[in-house]
Amino acid sequence: MPPLTVVIGVDSSTQSTKAAFVDIASGRLLAVGRAPHVVTGEAGARETDPEVWWQALRDAVAAGLKESGVPASAVAGIAVAGQQHGLVVMDADGAPLRPALLWNDTRSAPQAAALTAALGGADAWTARTGSVPVAAMTASKWQWLRENEPATAAATAAIRLPHDFLTERLSGRAVTDPGDASGTCWYSTATGSYDPELLELLSIEPALLPEVAASGAARIGSLTARAAEALGLPAGIAVAAGTGDNMSAAVGLGLGGAGLLDHPVLSLGTSGTVFAASRTRPASPALSGFAAADGTYLPLACTLNCTLAVDKVAALLGLDRADAAPGGETVVLPYLDGERTPDLPTASGLLTGLRHDTTPQQILGAAYEGAVFTVLRALDELLRACGLDPADPEVAARPLLLIGGGAQGHQWVETVRRLSGRPVTVPASGELVAVGAAALAASAATGTDPVAVATGWRSDGDRQLAAVERDLTTWDRIGSVLDRAAGPLLGANHAQDRSRD
Repeated sequence: MPPLTVVIGVDSSTQSTKAAFVDIASGRLLAVGRAPHVVTGEAGARETDPEVWWQALRDAVAAGLKESGVPASAVAGIAVAGQQHGLVVMDADGAPLRPALLWNDTRSAPQAAALTAALGGADAWTARTGSVPVAAMTASKWQWLRENEPATAAATAAIRLPHDFLTERLSGRAVTDPGDASGTCWYSTATGSYDPELLELLSIEPALLPEVAASGAARIGSLTARAAEALGLPAGIAVAAGTGDNMSAAVGLGLGGAGLLDHPVLSLGTSGTVFAASRTRPASPALSGFAAADGTYLPLACTLNCTLAVDKVAALLGLDRADAAPGGETVVLPYLDGERTPDLPTASGLLTGLRHDTTPQQILGAAYEGAVFTVLRALDELLRACGLDPADPEVAARPLLLIGGGAQGHQWVETVRRLSGRPVTVPASGELVAVGAAALAASAATGTDPVAVATGWRSDGDRQLAAVERDLTTWDRIGSVLDRAAGPLLGANHAQDRSRD
């Protein structure tokens, strides 16, 4: 029997770090080490000390080694997939100057609006970067820092994304990838490089930024002796460029040039997202037109309020999260942290349609419906960005790949089925970001295509759920409330597509 060769895929998310130990030959998941993060902030602020991520990575790798029982000498490579958009600013020694501003920190909404106007509007940004500045984007956060903490901005010797910070700790090299870089709003998906005019607009010297590798699977270096000692791994193993969490999940699903193209995915986690890998460069202001980790594109729409927002409503009602019923006449827009899609950064939650016979279970069910509606509403725009007609029966029949923590919850799955009217596939693996990162590590170690690697690893245990009749009554009720409330009650008008098909 040949000796076991293992790669480690790291998922450094908002709430925790997971380190997946994967048999490179079979794709068998041997262990997943876990360690929590600490997120602080209120009134729109969301921050984490980047050193927390590094310690969590060390703890997760140690836990994975112990759980898997494999010798450290069996590990051949490592790659990090991180939460997108976060702003890490460091001094010349690589030490963070302040806690990182996370993707769901909404304080930079005014800066996002000012940046959009400064370049001539949403279409101008989409043409260059594929995306329009919103509070989530790194460029908006950098502008916020410059305006609110000018001394910190002036002292900054390096600007990194969360996954860049960790990859640099592993390899000693300042390198990012096109996928995560495309979420900054200073990287051009049109040219495949940093945009000099945007860097000038943002007063960013190119030397502050990491080099952009050819792909998330590129071997950008080797594990340094210092990092190896900290992690208990062999020095010299392959370190991949890594990527953002959404790009890594796409790899884990086998989406990309060597796998599925133009196939929609819905992820239910802290955020709710819809995305697909495509060869068509997206150009819609309603979407984030990201690059994928493998050289294709990853059009994506992301909402801020998903599983945590619904859990909060359940807690307020004193209910278990599963104790929900269809909302009936009740509508809940659970925008507890503002909202990114639609672009309503100052919004709060909205509850309407209460009657004497409304039950707590219906209110909770309406929160599920509001969260699912918000992310599904971007689906047609996503399909159009891939060059598809959402009304085409063949397109409508493509199963919606449902991932994230919510995909394991009955209420989430059934609400998605009812409001989308689409067949749903729930992949067997619940660690797609980490497994995608492991495929990037395997590619860096062996030179194989990461999407082909992940496709070869996929099992036949996916859960297939048939389409049910679409609940257009609930769909139209929620859409009507959102359209009427967006300006006067939720803080802004929105340009989201209002079709129901």
